[in-house]
Amino acid sequence: MPLLPPETKLKRAARLVLAAAMVWIGVLHFVRPEGFVRIVPSFLPAPLALVYVSGFFEIAGGLGLLVARVHRAAAWGLIALYVAVFPANVNMAINDIPLGADRIPTALLWLRLPFQALFIAWAYWLGRSGRTR
Repeated sequence: MPLLPPETKLKRAARLVLAAAMVWIGVLHFVRPEGFVRIVPSFLPAPLALVYVSGFFEIAGGLGLLVARVHRAAAWGLIALYVAVFPANVNMAINDIPLGADRIPTALLWLRLPFQALFIAWAYWLGRSGRTR
């Protein structure tokens, strides 16, 4: 069973970058959950549990992108995750909530929101089969 699906070098590099980023961010959800807990909207229950759940699925999605047999499902799972965590990103921007010790400029928090669409498109592209460009 091939680890990665057959694809162009560009797509393979994009797959490795997104997979590594998702695993890294997912691990941070477990190692330093406080910042992520702060951005969970107040109308949602059990913020720490939600942070752990989203961290788990970020790790699983990132690793799944690297396995040819499940890369499509992993890509769709990441798309669902990006949609699910969008309210936390909006909450962070509206309320100017720092993720860590350093405060991110408010303008960057707002500029960050459209990047969710880029991540969705990136995951969708990686979920497509073969050597598509």
